[in-house]
Amino acid sequence: MRTLVLTIEYDGTDFLGWQLQPEGRTVQGVLEEAMHTILRSDLRATAAGRTDAGVHATGQVVHFRTDSDMVVDRLKKGLNGVLPPDVRILEATQAPDDFHARFSAVGRRYAYRIIRRPSAMRRHQAWHVAYPVDVDAMRRACAPLVGRHDFTSFCQATSTADGTICEVRELEWIEAEDELRLRIEANRFLHHMVRTIVGTAVDIGRGRWPESVMAEMLAAKDRRAAGANAPAHGLCLEAVRYPSEFGI
Repeated sequence: MRTLVLTIEYDGTDFLGWQLQPEGRTVQGVLEEAMHTILRSDLRATAAGRTDAGVHATGQVVHFRTDSDMVVDRLKKGLNGVLPPDVRILEATQAPDDFHARFSAVGRRYAYRIIRRPSAMRRHQAWHVAYPVDVDAMRRACAPLVGRHDFTSFCQATSTADGTICEVRELEWIEAEDELRLRIEANRFLHHMVRTIVGTAVDIGRGRWPESVMAEMLAAKDRRAAGANAPAHGLCLEAVRYPSEFGI
């Protein structure tokens, strides 16, 4: 048996998320169907992160175990030949047997895109915020989130099974023409964590809350203290990081 690793990108618009569902189209379902076609075997793909419906990825990492001896370049080409156009294999490689796409990860990076005007081309990849926001206020408000904290206030209750402590290593708001982008990296993320941070930050940028409220929300450890989630379609999983010994 070999452990094979895929780095994939997908447009989440027409998916119910990564994870298999009893009904409906999922990224995992589409990928496993393609794997069955190419490798002639029922295989289970495990992802670094279970993205929600509408969320995109440019650097999702997936592993699976197989007894096939197919070379990885041929596997990549074969999968891309049968996958639908909204899923693509970027890289395929073999990893040590103890590699796990989720549990071996030491960091994940997400981006959230906001656009200032309606856009036909970006409507499925960015949240259109029609009102002006104070970006500097949003930056100052989010600064206390960097570091190791309990993010209970910024997660859905169902994500607490593995604890609510996360270490945010980078959080940056970037402006470019008519677009505003949050880049955030952490050792792990809770369910809806990035979307709750973005939704709350935008409300602060609009002047609905003072800048100091973000730190107060963090300290409250209560989801009811924070703002509403930003829409899913602005979120993208950009990269997953692993220890160098895995070669991923």
